[in-house]
Amino acid sequence: QVQLVESGGGLVQPGGSLRLSCAASGIIFRLYNMEWYRQAPGKQRELVASISRGGSTKYGDSVNGRFTISRDNAKNTVYLQMNSLKPEDTAVYYCNALFLPTMSSSQNYWGQGTQATVSS
Repeated sequence: QVQLVESGGGLVQPGGSLRLSCAASGIIFRLYNMEWYRQAPGKQRELVASISRGGSTKYGDSVNGRFTISRDNAKNTVYLQMNSLKPEDTAVYYCNALFLPTMSSSQNYWGQGTQATVSS
């Protein structure tokens, strides 16, 4: 079965850093685009960052310049390095694995989420 195991969430002060990890199993990891989403209370789920199976990265406007997404295919793991954290970054962060075998089909798997809280 497919499993995404997230870690690295926690409580940090404004200006601090967190490094989130998402380890995948049950998929051919190198074939999947990997994404980080977040959802704050009362807000819609927001795409934070993505990295393609070829290594191309994209970021949401609110985190561009502060967050970095990376992947290690040998470890089947995607990371999100979060620096210069702000209280508005507080959210549950979710990992998503997305496979696009054809132009008209897709396959994706979600992690359970990990809480990141930025507060003094």
